[in-house]
Amino acid sequence: MQPEPPYVADKSSRASHPFRRALLRGLGIVLPPLLTVVVFIWAWTLIDQYVLQPVEGVASWTLIRLEWDVRRVPPDEADIDDYQLLSTREWIPRHVYERVTENPGSERPVTASQYYRRYVRIQYLQPWIVIPTFLLLFISLLYLLGWLLAAGVGRLMWASFERMIDRLPLIRNVYSSVKQVTDFVFSEQTIEFNRVVAVEYPRKGIWSIGFVTGESLLDIRSAVNEPVVTLLMPTSPLPMTGFTITMRKSETIDLDMTIDQAIQFMVSCGVVIPPRQLQRPEPASRLSAELFSTAKLPEPATSADDSSSSSTQDSGKNSSPSASNHKPSKS
Repeated sequence: MQPEPPYVADKSSRASHPFRRALLRGLGIVLPPLLTVVVFIWAWTLIDQYVLQPVEGVASWTLIRLEWDVRRVPPDEADIDDYQLLSTREWIPRHVYERVTENPGSERPVTASQYYRRYVRIQYLQPWIVIPTFLLLFISLLYLLGWLLAAGVGRLMWASFERMIDRLPLIRNVYSSVKQVTDFVFSEQTIEFNRVVAVEYPRKGIWSIGFVTGESLLDIRSAVNEPVVTLLMPTSPLPMTGFTITMRKSETIDLDMTIDQAIQFMVSCGVVIPPRQLQRPEPASRLSAELFSTAKLPEPATSADDSSSSSTQDSGKNSSPSASNHKPSKS
């Protein structure tokens, strides 16, 4: 019975679908920067919609009240050249009318309120003025809040505010969760990871990556009578959350990878592997061919060989006693 030849991958299957491979390779190049831009655009849209536009609306209303000079009756003859009559029988300053006429926007204003709204927009609320001013005021406000909360009175006021939030049934759950995340991200006491290790967690046979954060507790070390370490076992694909465990130091394996590489490995769910940790196995077809060539397979015995060997053994048995009884004749 002849053994089956080893399986050799068809080279034509590897070369098939070149368009799909090129398309996937192109997506792998384009998607990271594209998604980065999309995330920043999404964040800026939220800030513009919920923060910048309300602030801009308040600023526009304030400036309109300060600049407001609308008359229902004709001005004096000495001032009539400084005003312009609208179709709504309202008189507005001529410089406002001319400035808006030069840049009316998508819809031409009709009423005095619309003229002033457009005038304030193009005169004071240009994007190159609004955005830097908003950022400066926002940073200044954050600084003042931080300085105020560092003082005793501000800390008491903030504690009273949080106690009031804790009394609200639904809001307190959302607020407490958001506060835990912000406290972890913006805390001044940062967690320093010493190194990256691999441990069998959550059971034997399953290997997980963790960050060494310290030497754990003295009572645990005394109980096990050997060095122990504290590990943060992050979850994938969001490594900012996880579990804190204590392991024997002898049961950990130091990995040749940085903290950033370990985080990339977790965020990508194991797709992004550091170059030093890449496995380079030989192709399956080559391995199977080598194993097949070096293997010693037993040869099956045929029926003819069995009969000949049995007859030889029988003749040997029959001839042995005759040979032993035969005596040579004396001459």
